[in-house]
Amino acid sequence: MLPSRFRYIVVEGPIGAGKTTLARLLASRVGALELFEQPEANPFLAGYYDDPRRYALPTQLFFLFQRVEQLRAVAQGDLFSRMTVADFMLEKDPLFARLTLTDDEFRLYQQVYGNLNGNSRPTAVTPDLVIYLQASTERLVARVRRRGIAHERRISDDYLERLAASYSQFFYRYDAAPVLIVNSDHLNFADDPADFDLLLRCINDMRGPREFFSRGE
Repeated sequence: MLPSRFRYIVVEGPIGAGKTTLARLLASRVGALELFEQPEANPFLAGYYDDPRRYALPTQLFFLFQRVEQLRAVAQGDLFSRMTVADFMLEKDPLFARLTLTDDEFRLYQQVYGNLNGNSRPTAVTPDLVIYLQASTERLVARVRRRGIAHERRISDDYLERLAASYSQFFYRYDAAPVLIVNSDHLNFADDPADFDLLLRCINDMRGPREFFSRGE
């Protein structure tokens, strides 16, 4: 079990870090509700990887609206009647937008993001804990290639490197919730129960606003 103060846990990290896998394991272990991204529902995503310049803006806006609606539904419900585990936070959305959009498109995106965030207040529900999964670019590339999702085959190593750097910069400044930074290079939560149990122990032992967890080779 996890401490009762952690009613809303978010697992975050760049593509290939393993956030959805870990979020699913956590939700299953503690009997929590799942709030997961739905990339398969984005009709522009496959087109983006074929023609990024053409599809970047509709792809990003679709994800933005989707995430806002998911968070709005949770915020309007009784979120705290049961622990909830999510594999995204809205604040990370601009990271992807900045990497994929032109300057003019990003300015438009910022206007839309600011309007949605100001009117619907989906981020008023602040996580009780954020688990930020780090991994080296080499690990991210290997994991993305290994899972073999068709449209992800077009993701470049350079994009994953820049995305990982953007996440690192974001969480360096993030202080809205306690953060457990997990270096996942040598951790396998899906296949090694000992790794997962160590993580649960680290979560239970958290006392400060920012802690770090890793495991050597």
